[in-house]
Amino acid sequence: MDVREFAAKTGLRILTGEAGLGKEVSGVYTGDLLSWVMSHADKGDAWITVHTHLNIIAVAQLTEISCIIIPEGICVEEATLKKAVHEAVPILGSPMSSYHICCKAYEVFGNNGG
Repeated sequence: MDVREFAAKTGLRILTGEAGLGKEVSGVYTGDLLSWVMSHADKGDAWITVHTHLNIIAVAQLTEISCIIIPEGICVEEATLKKAVHEAVPILGSPMSSYHICCKAYEVFGNNGG
């Protein structure tokens, strides 16, 4: 499914407009140590992180993830949102915890999603 459908099915809010919403989501990866994410996230994953600085866009591009998910209602820095739009890296937000987002993703993917 694409990012738009994934967001709708999991109750996530799209923070960056239309750019990149057609990317396919094949799984979910959660982590906040950027070097670890770069070496372990799979292409097509939706990445859950509490980070909101510009570096997350670079990590998203390097790993070819489908989107970034910011949990717990954390506000994303304006510069990060602008860069995400420019680079077509969708950022989604949620008041849910990372755990609850993973539970929702499991409902959508079952045990086939990352």
